[in-house]
Amino acid sequence: MDLKHIRNFSIIAHIDHGKSTLADRMLEITHTIETRKMRDQVLDSMDLERERGITIKMQPVRMEYEFKGEKYILNLIDTPGHIDFSYEVSRALKAVEGSILLIDSTQGVQAQTLTTLNMARQGGLKIIPVLSKIDSLLSRVPEVREEVIKLLNCDPEEILLVSGRTGEGVENLLQEVIKRVPEPVETNHGENILRALVFDFKYSNHKGVIVFVRVLDGKVQKGDTLLFAVSEEKFIALEVGIFSPEETPRDSLSGGETGYIVTGIKKPGIASVGDTITMFKNPLPAFPGYRQPMPVVWASVFPEDADDFAELKLALGKLKLSDSAFSYEEEASGSLGKGFRCGFLGMLHLEIITERLKREFNLELVITTPSITYEVLLKNGPSVPLGTGKREKIYSPYFFPDDGLVEKVFEPWVNLKIITPVEYIGSIMQLLFDHEGEIGETDNFGDNRSSISVQIPLRELMRNFFDELKSATSGYGSISYEMGEMREANVTRLDLLVADEVIPAFSRVVSRKRAEEEAEEAVEKLANLLPRQMFTLKIQGRALGRIISSRTLSGMKKDVTQHMYGGDITRKMKLREKQKKGKKKMKERGKVNIPQDVFLKMMRAGEK
Repeated sequence: MDLKHIRNFSIIAHIDHGKSTLADRMLEITHTIETRKMRDQVLDSMDLERERGITIKMQPVRMEYEFKGEKYILNLIDTPGHIDFSYEVSRALKAVEGSILLIDSTQGVQAQTLTTLNMARQGGLKIIPVLSKIDSLLSRVPEVREEVIKLLNCDPEEILLVSGRTGEGVENLLQEVIKRVPEPVETNHGENILRALVFDFKYSNHKGVIVFVRVLDGKVQKGDTLLFAVSEEKFIALEVGIFSPEETPRDSLSGGETGYIVTGIKKPGIASVGDTITMFKNPLPAFPGYRQPMPVVWASVFPEDADDFAELKLALGKLKLSDSAFSYEEEASGSLGKGFRCGFLGMLHLEIITERLKREFNLELVITTPSITYEVLLKNGPSVPLGTGKREKIYSPYFFPDDGLVEKVFEPWVNLKIITPVEYIGSIMQLLFDHEGEIGETDNFGDNRSSISVQIPLRELMRNFFDELKSATSGYGSISYEMGEMREANVTRLDLLVADEVIPAFSRVVSRKRAEEEAEEAVEKLANLLPRQMFTLKIQGRALGRIISSRTLSGMKKDVTQHMYGGDITRKMKLREKQKKGKKKMKERGKVNIPQDVFLKMMRAGEK
């Protein structure tokens, strides 16, 4: 296929702006999918994505469309809209020449859209602004159009109007993609030349790792001996093909095309998003911009049944094969046994991985409270000068040192951008004060909306900040963030004790000034969730070197004398005494059994 008949493009949009629905209409109009096989969100391959209405794993597709008597190939890469997956989005944008900037005409420009738009602009992509949901009664086309004109500094006639639900304007959009998006350009030519950018991959039990690539230079065909430029792993292309939208084998893929290569590799950690595939005999350097995604949030995952440890290890290995951003290592805990310390890109990533472990591998899990990485400067005794002690990285709250051993603690901060209607600024300021935010500049942003720059500890961002922002702005506020610097932190470890035993899964690091409040909330929540035991027990919160919150959970009662009628009172007294001794023995030896759902409910913020 001639390069001038190929168009590679992606769709940039915030969550729930109608991206997957628009892609569905495109597939219908180009007859890529037969009408009888059509379903909603066809590019969202996971059940989890369809249930939540979000894109987690991007799905590329190749469409053929005839325009002015000539046949064009349109390669669409659908991208995730959530902030956790911004690195994946950045690699997908490197695989295309143009992007549809899709903005919901009922909501306007959102903060996350701005982040992705900046990436696209830096990459020199052609931006096609499109307003979606124009069939909605809540649509505000004139106001949102003004926002887009101000944002892109473009002419009003450049902005297209579509409805993914009714299909209005979608055919015109496809034609505009052909007109406006530049054709792909090869930089290297000749025999035995290949450079293909990996923008995603997945794992198949039969075929091993299947990488999704955009061929930048040269040509790849079945049987070629290839090399991953970054991980330096050699492999043979067992199959190459295109997405239409199912994987369809082809003889070869040439420069400018998007497709897949079956590697046969069954080891985790080899394939990664952003790597470059090149010929083994004539390797070209990797495409610039590759970086290893860094985990931001940590949580420990333990099997509820110790016998499932090997199965959990196998399941994590399989997930790692299809998600290079996820990391894990073995760890052991006194009360929870053997498990894994896992690193995630964010809270949504954590939720998706744990949900997949339960659904796809039928595992019952205990998940500890998520935490972030702290750097702790330890005291080294009276003879050592201040500030010269040992500096350690702490990934788990359970291993966070006691107050007396700590000289200084450092924690990561993030740079936030919030976009909100002006009337909610007051409640947002209060929210930022509660979450230790430092407010930067505030700008007017389009029709009656403001953009606020904020710096905030990552710890506070995880403390239900997203949900509280949505509540404070009646759902109209949006947020994007990027990692900032490490700063000194005023924090301490909070432990929860059940029957005088510390439960590691419930340990967390909290702000010193909120320690008592957090302890009260956590103890109260656990007391309400924990089933009653055969004996009376105490639930306590310990921080700052002392117990700062406590509840007593009374034991189950049984009248052991109910079968007795009349007779001497001493018979009843003996039985009650015997019961009392039994309860005391149980309390001394008894281990409290905490059910799986209690761990999960304690992890979920805001759940009572």
